[in-house]
Amino acid sequence: LRFDEYLFLELRMLLQGEDAVLQGKRFNAKGDDIHTFEGALPFRFTNAQRRVLLEITDDMRSDRQMARLVQGDVGSGKTAVAACALYLAVRDGYQGALMAPTEILARQHYANLVGYLGQLDIRVGLLIGAMTPKAKLEMQTRIAEGDVDVVVGTQALIQENVRFDNLGLAVVDEEHRFGVQQRRKLLAGRPDVLVMSATPIPRSLALTAYGDLELSVIDELPPGRTPIETKLIQDKIGRAHV
Repeated sequence: LRFDEYLFLELRMLLQGEDAVLQGKRFNAKGDDIHTFEGALPFRFTNAQRRVLLEITDDMRSDRQMARLVQGDVGSGKTAVAACALYLAVRDGYQGALMAPTEILARQHYANLVGYLGQLDIRVGLLIGAMTPKAKLEMQTRIAEGDVDVVVGTQALIQENVRFDNLGLAVVDEEHRFGVQQRRKLLAGRPDVLVMSATPIPRSLALTAYGDLELSVIDELPPGRTPIETKLIQDKIGRAHV
């Protein structure tokens, strides 16, 4: 029964064929621009990052809308790859957006992107709920007028009073923490979509299996990176374990 269900599902996806393909943005994604971006980094891409970046740029050069999931452990360099894709979009005259599920994570991404893109004359902005009304209005105005190239934020990016001048690439971190309607607001203009996750959930894996998302895996940590350890701490009565 399970085999039959999966077979019928795959057949349906095949029969849909090109009818399921959405038109998206088409970028030049030149190799020279990639080399320029990497040259501004204090490190070099790993082989896994290069492979994933080639898969992303192939999608960006296509007429069809990119819908790709980049999976990789914490510290594998997903943000640097996404930053390069955002740089390529900006080089072609588009805006980019990176939406994170929490303000802490949004601030972290903002700091990283300023470090990656700031020296390349890419204007990076931040839009989160904790900002003052005046600061929010100023950022919203800059976004609408195209005075900011890449915007990092939380759900504040999808409020009704946020209007992008020319959104070409949307990066969503940990997409499963956003609702379907929330994501649709960001993707209304059919930008290319790049999803990042260190912990894919069944829904993300299902989307990949169903054909709605292509999968890229960064399966290599940068040299010298301290391995990430995940531990289960047992809690016992009368004792605290940290």
